Amino acid sequence: MHADSTRDARALFLNGTVGVGKTTVAEAVGDLLADAGISHAVIDLDWLRKSWPAPPGDRFNFGMLLRNLRSVTGHYLDAGATRLVLAGVLEDQEERKLLADAVGAELTVCRLRAELSVIHRRLAQRHDSEPEALRWHLNRSGELDGILRRSAADDLTVDAGTGSVTDVAVSVLRAASWP
Repeated sequence: MHADSTRDARALFLNGTVGVGKTTVAEAVGDLLADAGISHAVIDLDWLRKSWPAPPGDRFNFGMLLRNLRSVTGHYLDAGATRLVLAGVLEDQEERKLLADAVGAELTVCRLRAELSVIHRRLAQRHDSEPEALRWHLNRSGELDGILRRSAADDLTVDAGTGSVTDVAVSVLRAASWP
């Protein structure tokens, strides 16, 4: 059944640095798809990689993410989802290829961008009472922004620094040519 269910399936990967709003926008995209009556699943990839310790040489547990993603997307596709909305980080073309293979559906990668000053404000709110976590995320946001800019793993880019979350989600769907 899985092979038939993926024939028309498409996946949209929301890529970006920490604090840009990937998960929030993914949820809003899911809401818009539901409003349009389109069967879908929204998956925050951070939860599929969350285990400790990560194996040597796999700092962010990407291997675990791929194993879990292959299984989870297969279940959603078998259940009739035609659209998969994924929120996470792809740092390079090789990760994109591996992720596309694991998803089992046509993959479009949309990078969400915002000025680092906007991202830093968001991170300060998110980690208000966690100074060590805030420090790590502030450092990682700049580092990751540079990595993503150089990687060219994205098909399209949407500004996530201005406008409402719904406005950003609508822009993402339009840019990806999804209904």
